[in-house]
Amino acid sequence: MAKANEAIAIRPKRGRLTLLSRRIYNALLYHSQRQGVDEPVYKLALSELIGDARFNSNNTELLKSHLRDMQATTIEWSTSGAGLKRWVSSQLLGTVTIEEQGRGRPCTITWRYPEEIRERLVKPHQYTRVLLEISGQMRSYPAAVLYEIGARYLTSPSRLSMREDVLWWAAVLTGRSDITEVDYRFLKRDVISKALAEIDALCEDFSLELIEHKRGRRIEEIQFRVLPKVQQRLGAADDPSRNVFDLELVGKLIALGIKQDEAQDLYATTDEAQLRGTLEHVEQRLRSQSLPALKSPAAYFKDALKKGYAGVKGAIEVSEPASASAPALAQGRAAPAASGEDRMHRIRELWENDRMQKAKALYKEMPEAMQAEMRSRFETERLAQIATPIARAWRRDGPASRIAGTTFHRWLAQVTWPEEPSDRVLLDFALAQGVAGM
Repeated sequence: MAKANEAIAIRPKRGRLTLLSRRIYNALLYHSQRQGVDEPVYKLALSELIGDARFNSNNTELLKSHLRDMQATTIEWSTSGAGLKRWVSSQLLGTVTIEEQGRGRPCTITWRYPEEIRERLVKPHQYTRVLLEISGQMRSYPAAVLYEIGARYLTSPSRLSMREDVLWWAAVLTGRSDITEVDYRFLKRDVISKALAEIDALCEDFSLELIEHKRGRRIEEIQFRVLPKVQQRLGAADDPSRNVFDLELVGKLIALGIKQDEAQDLYATTDEAQLRGTLEHVEQRLRSQSLPALKSPAAYFKDALKKGYAGVKGAIEVSEPASASAPALAQGRAAPAASGEDRMHRIRELWENDRMQKAKALYKEMPEAMQAEMRSRFETERLAQIATPIARAWRRDGPASRIAGTTFHRWLAQVTWPEEPSDRVLLDFALAQGVAGM
């Protein structure tokens, strides 16, 4: 997909964009470009959009809420030439229609782009080739944004991104329009550093380096340098010391009741051995028959991690901590509580991850001949449809590749258990996993 550079670093003027909003927008743009710039209206089966965006839900109300977010987001273009300067501010997405034609008939979605920017979006002169399957593997909104920026500047001579002030970057990296003041320490700690760690773990083509520009002692502007990973990939594809996300460990943190984003943040910023030790301690505490039941395993875990209870005898008797809110990144409106639709989407993501891990374990238990058969079937049914870098990683490393392995195990889960889960199945899964706050 060729994505216009101006549509990568989007700074919303009102409302808020989410990771799912960005995935949906990229999928819409991909299909718009396939249908052509001459089409005034674009049309697609809703099921195809859901699959490409990894929406993983048939709840159209949740989809509609993300589409509204995109319609409330503006995009700006500035062009100049031959003595003429032109500034355009427009909606990110125009009119959208979802037609549900009744039982047994496919649902469709149609959409438009504002006429002033349609050609720039659908047939950009300057663009970055953003791959749906790779950007879709990013687990946080800041990482998805930085991945696209990195892909944009990977081929530029300087490999340096745009240089902007801290407030601008805060809005772009969080998708928020209500940020009026930023404490850079929190922005760097809670947003930038974690996103950089996620890209380093999941992206095989490049990593990013933060560059800070000071005025006196104050950091006022930042930008990023793109660092290609060619040499690193050649010699370190199987190095176990590399920073690779352990989804199983993250899943265990979520099962304690820690929100998915927070669990991923903890994984990205905490020593893995310390996380495992603390998790083992909390699991031991949960199994204890002589102590009162924990009211909040998540709060207990965070307090135990902070105080270093992992591996310390007697620490199990420590009482539960009082909950405390994390420092705010910036001054602005408080984030709204998760809706029922959002909670169901989170449960569905956990269910998908659990199923993929089971497929991975199943593959390891297969006889070698059956493994070879599944790899051959994957190459026949799926390989031609995936992005070139992922296909290249598959041919080089097979299921051992971080990026191609995820695609393979997700495919294996789908062909092994093709049934779609009902809401009841998802809720039973959440209860069985002990997922709190859902």
